Amino acid sequence: MQRVLITVGLVLVAAGLLWPLIQRLGLGRLPGDIHLERDGFHFYFPLTTSILLSLLLTLILWLFRR
Repeated sequence: MQRVLITVGLVLVAAGLLWPLIQRLGLGRLPGDIHLERDGFHFYFPLTTSILLSLLLTLILWLFRR
């Protein structure tokens, strides 16, 4: 269990450090991400980005467990 938590922590730190590069690649502006803008109101929910990152993390953790 400790190995999984350390791995998740390292992945989150790496994602945080690489976030400027990730934004340049367009991750966060994928089709399916919800973006609403009205007068005095801004809402952004990265649905597709979240699903894609979840699949990627699942694959990485699955590979570590093998």
